[in-house]
Amino acid sequence: MAIHKPVLAKEILEYLNPKPNENFVDCTVGEGGHAEAILEKTGPVGKLLGIDLDPRQIEKCKLQLAQFGERVILVNDSYINLKEIIERKSFGQVHGILLDSGMSSAQLEGTQKGFSFKLDQGLDMRYNDETGYLTAEKIVNEWPESEIEKILKEYGEEKFSKKIAKNIAEQRKQGRIKTTFELIEIIKDATPSIYWNRKIHYATKTFQALRIAVNDELNNLEKVLPTAVSILPSGGKIVIISFHSLEDRIVKNFLKKSGLKILTKKPVIASGREIKINPRSRSAKLRAGIKIYRYAKKL
Repeated sequence: MAIHKPVLAKEILEYLNPKPNENFVDCTVGEGGHAEAILEKTGPVGKLLGIDLDPRQIEKCKLQLAQFGERVILVNDSYINLKEIIERKSFGQVHGILLDSGMSSAQLEGTQKGFSFKLDQGLDMRYNDETGYLTAEKIVNEWPESEIEKILKEYGEEKFSKKIAKNIAEQRKQGRIKTTFELIEIIKDATPSIYWNRKIHYATKTFQALRIAVNDELNNLEKVLPTAVSILPSGGKIVIISFHSLEDRIVKNFLKKSGLKILTKKPVIASGREIKINPRSRSAKLRAGIKIYRYAKKL
């Protein structure tokens, strides 16, 4: 299994600027890499609330962060319930919030969820089985061709969305499409050969679009941002990392309208050195803001 490397860890600490005894929320705690770096700065009594929709990530995080004892509170839930979780856990004042929308290598390859096109698995793509009945298999087999084309175009920014959707609709007439490898072949047959040998795998955008649709990721991001800002006190900071242009656009537009003081005029990206060590950091974009006094009553 690949070792998880937290993306833009140095930059996150720079913009969150955690200090001793401050409390932070990691809305997408994952395997705890970012959380560990924050906790190392906030001793002796600073707390961290880590939230993740994937129960497997929470279990890994418990081991990763065990050394911090009661300073860590981990919750298997959706970050759209952020305010309710903070109240339920009596977490107290929050000095900063981190939201990293990326997936770890373990999520991509270490489960049987069909997130990765490298492994032949069922087309599930739910982060959590308890959150709904919608799966990628249901979308490709039951949704109208026009709706499949729409999500491939909008969520995946796939230029061959029409051809891929048409080929999916044709192939499912012969039998239900059940596995990642079956879907990959359908995508390949719908795209030109020049598309097959690029740096980005030809199935990447389709898989991204399906995952976003299954987990309602863009709508959830739009919902959590104003909630997160409302929770912050004056001087509180928010840092968001996105991994594709749709997410980054949502974050950028929100920060412009939020009344926060924007700390990143342009998105912060990974250094060449980090990209060499951790190739998945290539697409990461970090944006940050701080809640300042004159806006505190409005948010």
